[in-house]
Amino acid sequence: MSIDSCEIPCEFPEKAIPNPEIPCDIPMPPKERKPKKKKTRKMSFLRRKSVCAEAYDPEQDQGEEEVKVIHPKNDEQRKRLNEATRNILLFRNLEPERLLNVVDAMFERKVEQGEKVIHQGDDGDNFYVIDSGQYDVYVEVDGRHKKVGEYDGQGFFGELALMYNVPRAATVVCSAPGSVWALDRVTFRRIVLKDAFNRRKMYTDLIESVPLFSCLDNYEKLNIADALHSQSFEDGEVVLRQGDDANCMYFVEDGEVSITVKKGDESVEVKRCGKGSYFGELALLTHKPRAATATSMGHSRFAVLSVGAFERLLGPCMEIMKRNIETYEEQLINIFGSENNISDLRHNIQH
Repeated sequence: MSIDSCEIPCEFPEKAIPNPEIPCDIPMPPKERKPKKKKTRKMSFLRRKSVCAEAYDPEQDQGEEEVKVIHPKNDEQRKRLNEATRNILLFRNLEPERLLNVVDAMFERKVEQGEKVIHQGDDGDNFYVIDSGQYDVYVEVDGRHKKVGEYDGQGFFGELALMYNVPRAATVVCSAPGSVWALDRVTFRRIVLKDAFNRRKMYTDLIESVPLFSCLDNYEKLNIADALHSQSFEDGEVVLRQGDDANCMYFVEDGEVSITVKKGDESVEVKRCGKGSYFGELALLTHKPRAATATSMGHSRFAVLSVGAFERLLGPCMEIMKRNIETYEEQLINIFGSENNISDLRHNIQH
């Protein structure tokens, strides 16, 4: 069985891997006067719960100069690390320069069979990416220990304790020798968490500029912000094409896009959207093909909201239309030119 993160409940068999870290006094019989013996340690898997590490507030960290952490790597190590981190969801939205900082800061740790990489109840010290080897995942539940998962040569674990500032929720033990890449807690937070915080704030600010979303409360807006992901286009690339089915809407993070409508054999530019603008939402509401083509002017980056997320978070948008009908009617008139077309759109939205 393979799992995406080890920070879930799991257990160890009681005698599987002893842990000599907790002292346990063995008292002598009370009636016998014998020379005192040195205290011995009882082999136990359990460990005393530790106090969790300090909390991290990305907002308070704004403006502070970051100290780059660099662990030298040869070409072969860097190639292996790039391969191991390629499909990690946590790094998906990092800018190339920030991802390079992550790779630079990671260090290799060789792991032997039977060695615990992380231990349930400990503070989170590192985030781990598996390079090679096999690893079993355990948790203690109701005083018993069970194995609940395993990794075979790939995967990552340890992020939840760092993200939410809680003790380790599971134990990971190496079952076949290998190696992992580790990223220390401070660097993980300052890159991954800080970037996520800044990205969410940027997306929230973008959402505030969309008339369609003006009636949503903060919680609803944050849900939309969390559903966004970034996508980049180069000069001349088509972002969406007139006549295509609609599968998402776009917010311009950086750059500019030209909106054109095809009339006969010619394409006429009707609008340009710069940073903070949005486009593509109307087709999601009307369930009609794209009414225009959007082309990137130079390098551009967009926050993308998929139609699935749009409908999941907002439903068919009928309630929003009722709560904000006057604002949206004006927007529709500007786009379609007449109230007759608005009635048709209302019919499409309701059905």
